Amino acid sequence: MRPAILRPQAEVDLLDATRWYLTQGGESLAARFFDSARAAYAVIERQPAIGSPRLGLLAGVDGLRSWPVTSFPHRWCYFERHDHLDVVRLLGERQDVAAILADLRD
Repeated sequence: MRPAILRPQAEVDLLDATRWYLTQGGESLAARFFDSARAAYAVIERQPAIGSPRLGLLAGVDGLRSWPVTSFPHRWCYFERHDHLDVVRLLGERQDVAAILADLRD
């Protein structure tokens, strides 16, 4: 198991999305989202290669993988490193992913 380390922007993404669900549906929905996001995070820690490279290929970012948050339209975006997972973003499926990830391109 390699630990997943969230970059500061990934942490902001998680908090922003949780706040959005709080305002849209209340505490219960926000808690379900947060718990689902953390569970998805735990999956990639146990099985890093499970994430799809498709999003990275579409965005032109070599090595980027993504993994969905169950029951919510969000995906963790990360790179596999030798000793850890570099979690760069938590993105909503309706966001302009290519534009957001442009700064990660080689």
